[in-house]
Amino acid sequence: MDVNHINPVLESFNIILPQLGLNDIKKNGISVKGKYIKSKGVVIIIGIIGDVKGNIIYGMSVDTAKKIASIMMMGAPVDNFDELPQSAISELVNMLTANVAMNFSKDNINIDISTPTLIEGDFTASSNADKVLCVEMSVDGMIIEVNISLEKNTI
Repeated sequence: MDVNHINPVLESFNIILPQLGLNDIKKNGISVKGKYIKSKGVVIIIGIIGDVKGNIIYGMSVDTAKKIASIMMMGAPVDNFDELPQSAISELVNMLTANVAMNFSKDNINIDISTPTLIEGDFTASSNADKVLCVEMSVDGMIIEVNISLEKNTI
């Protein structure tokens, strides 16, 4: 895991989220986790291939996902985390990770991203590497965990 792979991810939060009206963005801390990521309620996994390969696993509580989805849907109330708010959160992760790809390209690192996979519930997700760098982000007081498992592609 190259720590230089973290900055393009953090930059995407500062570029994309203010466009949605989410402005108080802070990095709470960084930790190293093992291969298995415990769900906080909602997990969105996105794969990365190219000069760098791996995945980014975004995690948040259902309440956080509902609040962010409501903001993305122009303040529409979100009582249930059903198809429409799930789609909004998946699109948010798609926007964040597409921006990560653009940030990497500034350093001549070319990547492609997969379609996000959103899973809700009490479960454990598995990353592609034994060590995962977890960055806890505070977004307008809501916590989003960004689990980064990227390595240089040697093929």
